[in-house]
Formats: sequence, structure tokens, C-alpha cells
Amino acid sequence: MSLIWVCGVDEAGRGPLVGSVVAGAVVLDPMNPIAGLKDSKKLTPARREFLYEQIMEKAKAWGLGEASPAEIDDINILQATMLAMRRAVEDLSGRLGSWPDKALIDGNRCPELPIPSEAIIKGDSKEQVISAASIIAKVTRDRQMQELHNRYPQYGFAQHMGYPTEAHFAALKEFGICDEHRRSFSPVRKVLEGMVN
Repeated sequence: MSLIWVCGVDEAGRGPLVGSVVAGAVVLDPMNPIAGLKDSKKLTPARREFLYEQIMEKAKAWGLGEASPAEIDDINILQATMLAMRRAVEDLSGRLGSWPDKALIDGNRCPELPIPSEAIIKGDSKEQVISAASIIAKVTRDRQMQELHNRYPQYGFAQHMGYPTEAHFAALKEFGICDEHRRSFSPVRKVLEGMVN
């Protein structure tokens, strides 16, 4: 009997004002289990990094996809999230050698995929395969934000990861926006309007 390959899909970075939205897709290998998988938000950064390496090493297949700030501004954050998820599953499929048999998606809607898919609210806390996807998405995006921090240290991205915190608002007010800010998001748009006026 052939195994049924189920992939979990989750995203990181819908809420921030800057950077890409990143999605992860993972098919776990039942012969090579990974202990300690849970929602990435409930893990310390060090634990996430450890599990990220375990997933890369032990998963049957994994994939990453993202949608850029320009794409987010062009099609909106929801559609950009769906696009990033589809790209992650496509990337995984290339590594797996075929489409998985089914996709479990964290949240309340599914991207367009050529395979059966199921949306699971709080899926990253209920399904280990979605937890694994949430971990690789979160670690990948956090690394991107660290790179952005190195390029634009004045914004403090390494501390708030681009989320709309008081420190981020203060930096926006003082320095304006950078190329990676999402211009369609209200706080960024207000800064832009202030620049124009």
C-alpha cells in the first residue's frame, strides 16, 4: 500500500508593515519523526531555530514561498498570502517529485491548488505537519527581517520584526519609509501622505 503524503501549510508575516509574507509547506516522514513540533509562536527563537534544522533534515519534503511588499500592495495581503502558500506547495512538490495527496492549511481558507485541501482554524496548534510549516515560515521571515535590520538599523526591525509597535511608529515618523514597507497598509500610507503634503 502506498503512503498518502499530506502537506501542512502556514504563513508568517501577515500583520507587519514591512517585508514579504512568507509561507512554508512540509510533508513529514513517518519513519523519521520530529519531537516537539508546536505552533511557532509558542516556541522560543532558539527552539524554533533548532526545530527548523530538524525539519530541513528529517522531513520528507519542504517548500517555501513568499509574496513581496510590491505584490502585497498590488493584490492585497489576503491574496498575497494565498499566493505565497501556493508557491510554497509548488516548491515542496518540486522537492517531493509530485504534488502531495492533500494539503492542510492553517486558517479559514485555502489557496487554489490542484489537490484536495482543508482549512483548519488554529491548525498550527492541532496538526504537527502545520506546526512544522509554521516553524519554517517564521524562521525564514525572521531571518529576512534580521537582514533588513542590518540594511536599515534605524527602524529596529530585529526587535519588532516589522510589526506595528510604538517603536516602529516612532521610527516611521522620524525616518519615513524604506523600500520594503507595505505602502497599502494604513500606518505606512499615512506617513506617505504626510510626506506628500
